[in-house]
Amino acid sequence: MSSISQKLDLRQSQNLVMTPQLQQAIKLLQMSNLELSEFIEEELAQNPLLEKDESDQQGGKDDEQPPGQHDDLLEDGFNDAWTGNESENATPDFDPGSSMADMGSGGSRSFDIMDESFENRMSHDITLREHLSRQLHLAFSDPRDRLIGAGLIDLLDERGYLRESPDELTQRLGCKPERVAKLLQKMRGFDPTGVFAETLQDCLALQLEEQNRLDAPMRKLLQHLDVLAAQDLQKLAELCEVNETYLQDMINEIRELNPKPAADFDHFIVQTAIPDVLMKRLPKSLGGGWRVELNSETLPKVLLNNDYYTEVAQHTREKKDKKYLDEQLQNANWLIRAMDQRAKTILKTAGEIIEEQEAFFLYGIEYLRPMTLKDIALRIDMHESTVSRVTNNKYIGTPRGIFELKYFFSTALGTGENAHSAEAVKEKIRNLIDAETADNIMSDDKIVEILTKEGIEIARRTVAKYREALHIGSSVQRRKQSKREIKKSL
Repeated sequence: MSSISQKLDLRQSQNLVMTPQLQQAIKLLQMSNLELSEFIEEELAQNPLLEKDESDQQGGKDDEQPPGQHDDLLEDGFNDAWTGNESENATPDFDPGSSMADMGSGGSRSFDIMDESFENRMSHDITLREHLSRQLHLAFSDPRDRLIGAGLIDLLDERGYLRESPDELTQRLGCKPERVAKLLQKMRGFDPTGVFAETLQDCLALQLEEQNRLDAPMRKLLQHLDVLAAQDLQKLAELCEVNETYLQDMINEIRELNPKPAADFDHFIVQTAIPDVLMKRLPKSLGGGWRVELNSETLPKVLLNNDYYTEVAQHTREKKDKKYLDEQLQNANWLIRAMDQRAKTILKTAGEIIEEQEAFFLYGIEYLRPMTLKDIALRIDMHESTVSRVTNNKYIGTPRGIFELKYFFSTALGTGENAHSAEAVKEKIRNLIDAETADNIMSDDKIVEILTKEGIEIARRTVAKYREALHIGSSVQRRKQSKREIKKSL
């Protein structure tokens, strides 16, 4: 006969509670300096205890935390946002202003207006840079190609044209002109059609080519746009070798094209990205190496106005007003400390990336090392999700240009000193096949043999997988293609 019994079990467990303040701290970490500036402007407008620090140096006695019971409240749970104990999916949908809207409801001043205005500012229309960067990540998997592509995007003007030759970019990144040219050729197919054109004629030609309308008469028309501007249609018809009726149809087609493909985007974002972090080479007299610092020109600084708090507190009598003042004091303190921890985390992460990728900064893009989020997370003792937040949408200014921090991450083959970036191996495979001759088409086994001699341990199936990812046919297919090309040339 079974018996029923009751007993009491005591269990101790730890769970991270995602408080509004903790959610806000995580949100701050994800913001770029410019996004943070927008958020801080909203905070300054809503919290009377905050003031902007206009001094050249951040810190000082004015931004010290006030003594009292508020310190204990701030300590509880704050560091959890930065130790990486939160899970990858721990961040729910969250409006950075929501916590203060809830807290401020008890006072004479409301934070409700913050939600809509900040949301509108943060959810801006997509910029040309963002639009092209998304396509860049889909088109290229090699971090080096993405770095070059980001540099090419920086060369665009407000129309979407290349405002200067890629030659300077080639020298700055230490890469071959052929590689830049190959990337540019593919990026000229990005949306909006016509972007990366060098001239108006080039821009229109790209659009006509996409429509399969770039025939001989249309090419001649594009070569004589000056005659079209002069409205000498008879001469233009003769130059294009068409009658005036057909010419008018061609002109109507031209008028349907977009001479400024970037016009529908926020043109002011087309310029070079503004770095959140700066790295500078230290002179040998100071020991060499690199100095890493946040970009003070874009980093907002806020202080707690202790004098104003003391004055208002002395004259506050109503209970609801005291509650409101205490809440704003706690919010101000939390925000200041969250910004300070954000700065430390970004600097620590950027410093480790620079140390890991020093060869790239010294010698060029071919020396980009394999590096994963986990590698950096282990070195700074934080969770991968924290590193991901830090590196996303953050730019670093380097001697070789301005790059988004996430561009430096890749996968690797092998371990330790013999590790090779998977993207670097793909590039080696591409170069080996590009160097093939008609009478020396290499099999995947032959490529494995060559790579093994270079110290790269790789399986034949991996070579096949990488080759297919590069859209390169098998040795049989390449041999047939070579024969067809030889026949055409005869």
